[in-house]
Amino acid sequence: MRTILVTGGIASGKSEVCAHLQAKGYPVYDCDSRTKGLYASVPGLRERVEEAIGVPLSQAEIIFRDPARREALEAVVYPEVLSDILRWREAQQAEVVVIESAIALDKPIFDGLFDEVILVVAPLEVRLRRNPKAAARINAQPPIDPSRANYLIVNDGDIASLHSKTDDIL
Repeated sequence: MRTILVTGGIASGKSEVCAHLQAKGYPVYDCDSRTKGLYASVPGLRERVEEAIGVPLSQAEIIFRDPARREALEAVVYPEVLSDILRWREAQQAEVVVIESAIALDKPIFDGLFDEVILVVAPLEVRLRRNPKAAARINAQPPIDPSRANYLIVNDGDIASLHSKTDDIL
C-alpha cells in the first residue's frame, strides 16, 4: 500500500485537494479531525494533555503562541495519532491511501510513514483571505521546504484549477 501525505500551511488548500481525492475514491485520513476524535476515544488523553500544557483543552489555542506548550502537547498527542494512523491504514483495502497533515513532514515521529508527498502552497494574501484566523497560526507552522515534496501544487487560482492540478499529479 502506498501512502501519500498531502501537506501545506493553514488555508493553502490541502483540505480541498484531499476532498477531491476522496471524491475519486482514495481513502483520506484527516489528522485534524481524527486527532480531535482521539480526545474522546482515548481514555485519559484529554487529562494528560491538560496536565502537559497547564491549561484546559478549551484554551489550547495558547500553543500557537507558546512553543514549549506546543512541544508538550505534541509529546503526548503525537504517539496516539501515529498509532491511530497505523490502525486506520491497516484497515484500508486500497492500493493508495492519503494522509492530510500540516505538520507531519516536520515531525520525526512520522518519519518513514509516507511514500510520497504532495505540498500545497498558496500566496500569503490568498491564505489570509481564505481564513482570517490563519494569521495567528502561520508563525506556529514553519514553512515547508519544497525540496522535501515529490509534487508541488501552487494553489493561486479557483477550485477547478486546483482540481486540475491534482488530477495532473494522479
